[in-house]
Amino acid sequence: MGGVKGVKGRIAVVGAGGVAAAATAKIAKHGGAFKEMYITSRRLGKCEELRESILARGTDVKVEAAALDAEDVGSLTAVLGAIEPELVLNLALPYHDLNVMEACLRIGANYVDTANYEPVDDARFEYGWQWAYAGRFKEAGLTALLGCGFDPGVTGVFCAHALKHHYDAIHTVDILDANGGDHGHPFATNFNPEINIREVTAKGKYWEDGNWVETEPMAIRRSYDFEGIGVRDMYLLYHEELESLAKNIPGLRRIRFFMTFGESYLTHLRCLQNVGMTSIVPIEYEGAEIVPLKFLKAVLPDPASLGPRTTGKTNIGCVMRGVKDGRMKDYRIYNVCDHRECYLEVGTQAISYTTGVPAMIGSMLLMTGVWGGAGVYNVEDLDPDPFMEALGAYGLPWKERFDPEPVG
Repeated sequence: MGGVKGVKGRIAVVGAGGVAAAATAKIAKHGGAFKEMYITSRRLGKCEELRESILARGTDVKVEAAALDAEDVGSLTAVLGAIEPELVLNLALPYHDLNVMEACLRIGANYVDTANYEPVDDARFEYGWQWAYAGRFKEAGLTALLGCGFDPGVTGVFCAHALKHHYDAIHTVDILDANGGDHGHPFATNFNPEINIREVTAKGKYWEDGNWVETEPMAIRRSYDFEGIGVRDMYLLYHEELESLAKNIPGLRRIRFFMTFGESYLTHLRCLQNVGMTSIVPIEYEGAEIVPLKFLKAVLPDPASLGPRTTGKTNIGCVMRGVKDGRMKDYRIYNVCDHRECYLEVGTQAISYTTGVPAMIGSMLLMTGVWGGAGVYNVEDLDPDPFMEALGAYGLPWKERFDPEPVG
């Protein structure tokens, strides 16, 4: 057996984007679990910028910056091996998940991420690639925690909480993600444009009666009255937590995922699709090969720049139906987060905040031994109670309703 070889209380964060800004700001505030933090990315200047912003706010955590290339397992292994972290928090692009997991196995570090692996040249994502590492992490005596953001992440913990405290069996789950924020741009994405557009232009899919049902992109629309935001149109998408929750919730009959989009966003997206700008198939332009979607990403606003100008709120949660003591029971659990308040606290908008805070919480629970176990886990595999308690304590309080509006 291998086991953790890193320095107790030392965490390495891979990535320096908006989610990393939120997560590192939170880590720096909670020195009980975290003694030292290394911020790493190919962009050393961005790492140093995050480090300086943290030091300016004040922290008891030692903060350092280092350069590495997440596309190169050798670079990851060399840099992370020299750092000797107890845990690696992977906030890089999901294309790099397998590389970072491989490096963790080589250096003897635990692993946490917020989004599952997807290949660069194939716009699809599934947990199978990462679940295949379970035997190696178990043999090494290490923990890999997958999908510890909000969705996936908190939504899975919400389901585990409901099953533990409110249901004997959950029959249906609808995950609802609403962003009522306004950033003033005609078209911009609230997280990495490349990942966002690949996700929303893919075919929809949901799980029902033991089978996957595929739909055309954005073909299923519902309206919902979101607390703190109001009535919004939302569209059925495929999202990775559907795969793990369909597997891990016993007795589940159907699970779906919906996300809200404004008409301006949808109109711009349709135009970009119609002219081929969302394609991931390389084309030749003036003697060079480019990927249209990567070029589009380069000209769109950087999501990290949206924080100062974004107002409004997000509302993310679940609507469930199931059985308790022989009776049908309806239940809704959700969080409302304010973009402006997030920016004033950590310098990011709410999309980054709602992903970065849960990533910090999952890392904290692993590093303090509250969560653990050798192998590869999704968040719903573990006891939801300490995570639910931490959500309120660290900025994402949740609310419950027992008379929710049905999704339909």
